[in-house]
Amino acid sequence: MHIEVAGRGAPLVLLHGWAMHGGVFAPLRQRLQAQRTLYLVDLPGHGLSRDAALPLALGPVVDALADALPAAPWVGWSLGGLFALQAAARHPHRVPALGMLCAVPRFVRGEDWPHGMSAEIFRDFAQGLRSDYRATLDRFLALEAFGSDDARGELRALRAEVFARGEPAAHVLADGLGLLERSDLRALLPSLTVPSLWLSGRRDRLVDPRAMRAAAALAPGALAETIEHAGHAPFLTHADAVAARLLQFTADR
Repeated sequence: MHIEVAGRGAPLVLLHGWAMHGGVFAPLRQRLQAQRTLYLVDLPGHGLSRDAALPLALGPVVDALADALPAAPWVGWSLGGLFALQAAARHPHRVPALGMLCAVPRFVRGEDWPHGMSAEIFRDFAQGLRSDYRATLDRFLALEAFGSDDARGELRALRAEVFARGEPAAHVLADGLGLLERSDLRALLPSLTVPSLWLSGRRDRLVDPRAMRAAAALAPGALAETIEHAGHAPFLTHADAVAARLLQFTADR
């Protein structure tokens, strides 16, 4: 896997969302690198890890990264949050703190999880990948940006990044949608031994802030906070607020 290292200071790991790569965190990199050494991961099949042999699966990816990275807090955005949460539960000695950025342990709605997304949405995107790859990606980006107080600017930024390191592998995108649709890591939360911060965007249309608060309530000592006027990618539209909160939360960790 490609891992970009930038900055100085204590280490901090950033994990991107579906169809993206570590470069999407450029606004956070600019604000964090004076105080933290950032490890910006391109997950398998994405960005400069497009040809990685490792499958896009939670266990193998988390174990490989735990071996390759120094002990550090992990921050996962959207899909990246599943990997970060799995790592914090599986390797707490390597992940002393967890940041969940517009990410939840279960993305799909259920009888006991009312604030998730409809499973049909993910199946529709999966079908779209087979029929019109680029249009489907653009629909997903538009959904990510929808609701933000700068939706147009956010969408422009996401569109600029999605192919900036080459096109993600189509089969890996399907695997990623499968992870979003089927994963349910809620059982890990009550026994989580590391502190966690759950940052949501109040206008997020993909990850309901209520779902993030419900997840945080299951984890001992978790903090749940919401960024006003932000959508699904607050690090693009509210980078100062996100960076400040991450630096505060990860201080001395």
